[in-house]
Amino acid sequence: MKMRRFGRTGLQVSQVVFGAGFVGGIIVLADDDTRRRVLRRALDAGINWIDTAPLYGQGRSEEALGWLLAEVNDTKPYLSTKVRLDLAKLSDIPGEIERSVHESLKRLKRDSVDLLQLHNQIGAKTGSGVLGAISLDDVLKKDGVADGLERMRGQGLTRFVGLTALGEAPAIVRAIDTGRFDSAQVYYNLLNPSAARKMPAGWSGHDFAGVCAACKRHDVAMMNIRVFASGVLATDERHGREIALTENSALEAETKRAHAALAALGSGHGTRAQTALRFSLANPDLACVVIGLGEPLHLEEAIAAEAMGPLPAEAIAKLEAVYARGFA
Repeated sequence: MKMRRFGRTGLQVSQVVFGAGFVGGIIVLADDDTRRRVLRRALDAGINWIDTAPLYGQGRSEEALGWLLAEVNDTKPYLSTKVRLDLAKLSDIPGEIERSVHESLKRLKRDSVDLLQLHNQIGAKTGSGVLGAISLDDVLKKDGVADGLERMRGQGLTRFVGLTALGEAPAIVRAIDTGRFDSAQVYYNLLNPSAARKMPAGWSGHDFAGVCAACKRHDVAMMNIRVFASGVLATDERHGREIALTENSALEAETKRAHAALAALGSGHGTRAQTALRFSLANPDLACVVIGLGEPLHLEEAIAAEAMGPLPAEAIAKLEAVYARGFA
């Protein structure tokens, strides 16, 4: 497994990260033997980072990792978790963050994590956006989110702090430009690479323009999320856990876009999931790609895709015409 530099932190991380979320679901939903086997295989393959959150399975992901990682004696992967604030309880943001962190650490059976991230989307106003964003002011004000995360670092409960770069791009960019965050979870896939590049006029999708440029200005580590676009790039089978995180990403519309993009790329790049992962691996600015897994075979696909290397530039160039005509 190739390693990449994790921004200004000094860490070297595997370019593929084990996402223990609910959409993939294997850590939340699988039987204990399967969970053990998949985690052991990931670590043996060189994956050295696991990403979780209290929201994943309403704590079940963190609980499972608590005992799973306790069984791993020969390696200690990096571990990240998150804080999702209740928008109705913002009168004491640092207190809410501290409460969430201590609950996470109890479930994880750890004294600290390597990275603590804000899980809420960020917008100009609280409550805006698809899932309800927290306002930029609440993130940056005195005793706001940034102060609360810094307090956790000061208490030794996390080494680094980050945010989830979802919501309204101008607000996200302003948050990153403060230089107060070490990492950002960046929405980026072959249907929507707008965080990293200017899209043509005909393209349709939620525009994350400027996010990657802001991260580069401050050497903020970019953790690529949603590489499979809630699964539509990987398969046409649906499990009911698909969640739209952006505007203009309804499941039916995203499925049509996926078919158009994959048809343009053609065969010869691996499975659909491998093609999507290799697209992200072709962006050298990304520190890592967080993947969700539904079954052990998905991990084997990802390991093989990483070994294949990035998607060739000539293949990616075929997407330009698809973007320009709005996936029609």
